[in-house]
Amino acid sequence: MAKSSLSFVCQNCGAAYNRWQGKCDSCGEWNTLVEEDVTGATTVPASIRSKRKGRHFALESLSGKSQDAPRLSSGMAELDRVTGGGFVRGSVLLVGGDPGIGKSTLLTQATSQLARAGHRAVYISGEEAVAQVRLRAERLGLADAPVQLAAETSVEDIVSTLSEGATPRLIVIDSIQTMWTDTVESAPGTVTQVRASAQALIRFAKKSGAAIILVGHVTKDGQIAGPRVVEHMVDAVLSFEGEGSQQFRILRAVKNRFGPTDEIGVFEMTGLGLREVSNPSELFLSERDLGSPGTAVFAGIEGTRPVLVELQALVAPTSLGTPRRAVVGWDPSRLSMVLAVLEAHCGVKLSGHDVYLNVAGGLRIQEPAADLAAAAALVSSLVNAPLPADAVYFGEISLSGAVRPVAQTSARLKEAAKLGFGRAVLPESARGEAGSDSSLSLMSVGGLTSLVAEIAARGSPRGNKDHSAAEKNATHARFRSREG
Repeated sequence: MAKSSLSFVCQNCGAAYNRWQGKCDSCGEWNTLVEEDVTGATTVPASIRSKRKGRHFALESLSGKSQDAPRLSSGMAELDRVTGGGFVRGSVLLVGGDPGIGKSTLLTQATSQLARAGHRAVYISGEEAVAQVRLRAERLGLADAPVQLAAETSVEDIVSTLSEGATPRLIVIDSIQTMWTDTVESAPGTVTQVRASAQALIRFAKKSGAAIILVGHVTKDGQIAGPRVVEHMVDAVLSFEGEGSQQFRILRAVKNRFGPTDEIGVFEMTGLGLREVSNPSELFLSERDLGSPGTAVFAGIEGTRPVLVELQALVAPTSLGTPRRAVVGWDPSRLSMVLAVLEAHCGVKLSGHDVYLNVAGGLRIQEPAADLAAAAALVSSLVNAPLPADAVYFGEISLSGAVRPVAQTSARLKEAAKLGFGRAVLPESARGEAGSDSSLSLMSVGGLTSLVAEIAARGSPRGNKDHSAAEKNATHARFRSREG
């Protein structure tokens, strides 16, 4: 009989150690090591292992015909966009997101749409009772959908039950951290249990052809809890993002074996669940503050979809020795680079100012094409010069101050023209890609210096300084009158 082997396993990255220690050397997290029995039930001594020879298999060439994987539409266009056109038979998806962001709501709507289309959809909840799932379905108006529900955490019982009758087309496991299997003796939620449970469910999906969606908890850093090997085992990893104070939700593909990883799905959280947003640009620009300094509209690209979003900047004098730099929705390193280029090549002195940059609507921008819009918003706020309300900006800024071209210029301009914008500020080398049929008035910029000079020429001194000085003089006069 095999001797039980105890080890200390990190619950964040899955690294194993022979003894306990406060800090994991692999991921650097503290107090994440838990004692587990890493000897599985299938452990067999090396002396009695099978000694059969490996079998021969056929090798094929790259020139053979390839067939597209059959897909099952979820009935939600935004979800199908992120997955690459629908769920592939036998695929396993891992969906992660912050608590309360709407993961269970999204999957309840997806399973209900499939069930109403005549497919067998099963929702297995390990965190909620069946009555709680029914209450959510009633609130969403989906109580009449023939979705099969169960509250179960044993993987063996789940596989045995789903193997009977017709094969389900979609299975939702909410969540993988609550599942446990008899093959290991660790507690549910540990690294060993999560890895073994995911492996058993993946094996069932590949054998039966059912598509399985695993819901995963996230850590405080936004990473999916448990071993990273689970993300390598599944076919797709989807991240459900959004701020609790915002009604917008972004579904983004981090990994996808059957589709692109740069597409996003946009949803709006309402009282009746998640509503799909077919035109995110119109939604992100619905509450613009026209004529205010420090705001610029960026024409971006998310996957194959052009998205227009407003960048808001605030530059204010600071009394601190080290000025503050705060950014929401953009890479802080890109902001530091743009500030350095403005000060080194354009003569814009920002070392004595606090800088705040925000992407309106809760969207997170990842492409460097937002450099030009961010620079325009920063200079506009500094010199108190409102930018044209009908202008969009896009372009990458190099360290020399030159404005470099970006991809899909024509798609950005078409989206801007469709939303009623009249002009576009773009890199000079990208003017040829815009085409002669563009209805926008194009202003090409070869270097950042010319754009800064054009914005600064329209600047005006802020009126709050004179207003504060007048209040100060009035206060002194009032005190003098009282003293007299």
